[in-house]
Amino acid sequence: MPSSSIELELDSLKDAVAMALEYAATLGTTGAEVAISKQQGLSVSTRLKEVETVEFNKDGALGITLFRGGCKGSSSTSDLSPEAIRRAVKAADDIAKFTSEDPFNGLADADLMAKHIDDLELYYPHDTPPAELELLAARAEEAALSADARIKNSDGASANAHTGAKVYGNSHGFLNGYVSSRYSLSCVVIGEQDGQMQRDYDYTIARKFSDLWTPETVGLKAAEKTVSRLGARKIATTKLPILFAPDVATGLMGHLVGAISGGSLYRKSSFLQDAIDTQIFPDWFNIAEQPHLKGALASAFYDSEGVATIERNIISQGILSTYLLTSYSARKLGLTNTGHAGGIYNWTLGHTGQTFDELIKQMGTGLIVTEVMGQGVNGVTGDYSRGAAGFYVENGVVQYPVEEVTIAGNLKDMYRNIVAVAKDRDMRSSIRTGGILLDEMKVAGN
Repeated sequence: MPSSSIELELDSLKDAVAMALEYAATLGTTGAEVAISKQQGLSVSTRLKEVETVEFNKDGALGITLFRGGCKGSSSTSDLSPEAIRRAVKAADDIAKFTSEDPFNGLADADLMAKHIDDLELYYPHDTPPAELELLAARAEEAALSADARIKNSDGASANAHTGAKVYGNSHGFLNGYVSSRYSLSCVVIGEQDGQMQRDYDYTIARKFSDLWTPETVGLKAAEKTVSRLGARKIATTKLPILFAPDVATGLMGHLVGAISGGSLYRKSSFLQDAIDTQIFPDWFNIAEQPHLKGALASAFYDSEGVATIERNIISQGILSTYLLTSYSARKLGLTNTGHAGGIYNWTLGHTGQTFDELIKQMGTGLIVTEVMGQGVNGVTGDYSRGAAGFYVENGVVQYPVEEVTIAGNLKDMYRNIVAVAKDRDMRSSIRTGGILLDEMKVAGN
């Protein structure tokens, strides 16, 4: 896989998008948008340091959406020859002629298109032959398996290298594309003690290959987490302070993303209906969205409709400052498009100054939650009930691991009752946060 081949394809992908838009214009449509995403990559997985799978992928497709007034038609093709592109455009137009009219359909407004687009440093090509990825995965397993005598088996390690190109254009005259890279390494191991078995994992992910943790770090972290769970037990049903570990805290904030997204709001299926400009978190709590961070995992100068992304406060002093709206949902709600077609961009939670370990001491007696299971979250009411595992803490000191308990509450109450956010953030997702301490939740156990 030539490391820069995806970059070399970018101009031809732009030409394909331009061709589709030009042909759409000849059909008398009122608007058109075309997107191409193309990915190529290599994944190598090992188990007990032996290669299990080697997967090479190269795929992509052109998708086109045409509008005739409020009528909309879409089609796609993986064949980028001129004839195939014309057929796809014609198919989308034929569909648009027969669909029902929806007055909220259409391109995003022309004045919202991104005008200033710079290099966000998302692309770091690195030649990664299968043998190199195999060695990384095997080294991670080796480190994990030799870390502790209680690590008895491996559930495998996986090393991945992927690059991609995205191009978007529409009939407002917007046409842009960029390339990106992503590398990752993960390891899962199984521990055993007194007949009880536990498994856990860790991983690293980065745009730049050299920014990955060493495979030894990944393996040791996976082993430490697995061993720390051995001897887990239930606790009695009670109410306790809860400290969400950083990688679980991202999921807690993920429920906020769903609740303030336009689709949930216009369907009236959100527990934060009509919550704009209201206090939903403590008055010290802030979330900033930073779309233009160089090299970050969720950076972009425009969304999937070409709308410019901007730095904004999602939560300011505990108050919800904005919804997350696409052109369709904004029109449906009578509000302004916020440039969130395709997701969120580097949410960074403000912190209260403590490290995660300091929050354990501050909590006193409570439960650290390191894993949640099940789908027990109701987006309409905010009711939250999920299986959990973690560690019981007494007088600020971890006592023993806990499993097979359920934590329950309501997200509205949970958000209002956040006590602190740790400053040592997990940067491996689009939501960048440290551990989050809640004053109390119901814990169902024995």
